[in-house]
Amino acid sequence: MNFNMIVDEPIQKNFERTIERIAVRAIIMANNRILLVQSNRGDFKFPGGGLEINESHEECLKREVREETGYIHCIVNNKFGTVIERRMDEYITNAVFQMTSHYYLCKLATEEKLAQQLDEYEAILDFTPKWVSLEDAINQNEKLIERYEQNSWLKRETFVLRQLEDMLNKECI
Repeated sequence: MNFNMIVDEPIQKNFERTIERIAVRAIIMANNRILLVQSNRGDFKFPGGGLEINESHEECLKREVREETGYIHCIVNNKFGTVIERRMDEYITNAVFQMTSHYYLCKLATEEKLAQQLDEYEAILDFTPKWVSLEDAINQNEKLIERYEQNSWLKRETFVLRQLEDMLNKECI
């Protein structure tokens, strides 16, 4: 089963251009737990990030899982869904930022790990890989959604966690 969702925040009508980013995110489950990355704000997100030039979705997923979690043997399986987010760009005047996130079901071939290789902003947010129950991740994220200062991915990731929960309850995956 595959989902597609578009999330539009208020966008001014006279924007001049669209800045597009494509990202991939890994859904890794084992023993009734899911591998997520927790920030120092307490929220959970899926390991993943933006595609580099000439990089396939699979290559990017493996790289991002390795960088953010340390696990080095990620196997990419089926696509789970896509979320498209649109909002005014924070950095470029009169531009719309569009993020397309592709979610894939993955698994780890082994438990072998290396040290994380975080980007500067990820290190500032103290990204920490954690195996948690789906219910705990959803509950934690939902508690944080109403906070004034939250990470931009919180609503998107919570939506996908809910989709995963629904599909697991229906035994669709």
